[in-house]
Parts: sequence; C-alpha cells; structure tokens
Amino acid sequence: MDGRRRSGNVDDRRGRPSGRALGIGGGIIGVIIAAAITLFSGGSIGDVVGNVLGSGALSGNSSYQENYTPSPEDERLAEFASQILAGTEDVWTREFSRRGWGEYECPKLVLFSGAVNSGCGNATSQTGPFYCSADQTVYIDLDFFKDMKQNIGASGDFAYAYVIAHEVGHHVQHLLGTLDQAHSQMQRLPETEANKISVRLELQADYYAGVWAALDNEMFGSIEPGDVENAVEAASKIGDDYLQRKAYGREMPDSFNHGRSEQRVRWLTKGLRTGNPLGGDTFSPAYSAL
Repeated sequence: MDGRRRSGNVDDRRGRPSGRALGIGGGIIGVIIAAAITLFSGGSIGDVVGNVLGSGALSGNSSYQENYTPSPEDERLAEFASQILAGTEDVWTREFSRRGWGEYECPKLVLFSGAVNSGCGNATSQTGPFYCSADQTVYIDLDFFKDMKQNIGASGDFAYAYVIAHEVGHHVQHLLGTLDQAHSQMQRLPETEANKISVRLELQADYYAGVWAALDNEMFGSIEPGDVENAVEAASKIGDDYLQRKAYGREMPDSFNHGRSEQRVRWLTKGLRTGNPLGGDTFSPAYSAL
C-alpha cells in the first residue's frame, strides 16, 4: 500500500471517551446482546468473530481503554485502514457511475478504542467491526485485527482489508436499497427465517468485498503473492459453523446468520474471480444452494 492515498473520511476517535457504553457481559448472554447490536446496525464480517470474542470464550477485552497510547503497529494499521477505505471509494465511485446507479456516497470510517457511540447506539470493541446505515459509517477498533491473528489464526494485510471491504459492502447494499429491504423482511419473520435473510446479506457483502479486491487490483496492482490465500483463510475461519464449534464445541444451524465457512469462501472467491458487482445475487437462489 506504499504511496496509496489516504481517505479524508476517517474520524479517529481512539482514546476519546465514548459516553455511556453498552457493556457486554460474558457467556452466551454477551453473544446474544452483541449479535443484536450488529444485526440492527447492518451486520458485519466482524460481528460473528466479535460475538465470540466478546463472550469471554476467547478474549478479555475491556469496554473502555483509559490512557490509550497507540503503538507503532496501531499507527500503521490506522494508515492502512485509511488507504483501504480510499481504495473502496475509488472502486465503488467508478462502478456506481459505470452501472448507472447514481452518485456513490462515500461512507465514513470511525476508528475507536474500547467503546464508541454510533448512530445505531453505543457499542464496545467486543461487538466487532460493524456498519451503521443510520449514519453511513463503518466502525472498527483496530485491536480486532490483533484478535483475528491471536484467536482465530487469520492475519495479513489482505485479510484485514477484507474486513473493511466487507463492511463497505454493507454500505453498497444500503445505497442500493438491499439492506433496508432485507431488514424490513427480517422484522416480519420468525428468528430462524430472519437469520436466513441475514446469511444472504452477509454472503453478498463477502461477494462485494471480493469484487472490490479484484477491481482495486485492476486499478492499482494491489494484490501480492499470498494475499488471496490470506483472505480465503480468514473467510474460512469466520463462518458460523467454525466459530460456534470453537466457542461451544458444537454447531447451532438455526442460529447461523452469516453462513458456513465454505459459503463465505465461495462468495468471496466468486467476487474475486469475476470482479462484476452484478454477479452477487444471493437472494434468488434456494437457501440450500448458497
């Protein structure tokens, strides 16, 4: 990413008080609360991991970091996140214009530490990265990337870029009306059926992340040897099945709201392979065919 521009749409709130933060407790209750926050804020690639990390099963992050002092690695990741956001701006601005989708409204990116107040409510870092359609903003505590590496063995800059690109994928869904339509449906359905719609949303955001990566590489030659493998490895470790087995020793398919690892890998790699935003229809196929 050397020489790549940084986005001007980044709000660095690390170390700032967030106001009254929602403390997420340990165990299954913490997972349920964290899932609820992220469900209504638009879902995320990080909320599944964040839910497990926030449950106390894998992590002990505090809800607010006092006297926060960024490390050199923190500063590198902050610059990297800004460059990735800039890349999504360039790609999606071009694609919206090419596809006749109107003007692309760039989302904001908020970097925070410990806890944050968003347009969708207060949350802690244990919630994981999330997109809030109410203020069209992606929120991330950069410590999440360290948790990815330490707790689920997923690391590398391209894997981290995938996290951000997935959240921006939810923003694309919001601008196209997909997100609001899906959430409207979910509110009228029993939980198990609503979860299936959530899976469709998440897999489409994975697809959009893959499309972004392909087009960003086309524009800037950004993909290096090993990058795709890192992203695929990350996708394979954030499926509901993988994380539930890791946290609880068993799968609970009725509660899946992001998709199995194999599904996430499939849609991410499809986006990478095609680079075509029109090929990510996850709503028409039968649920079993996803």
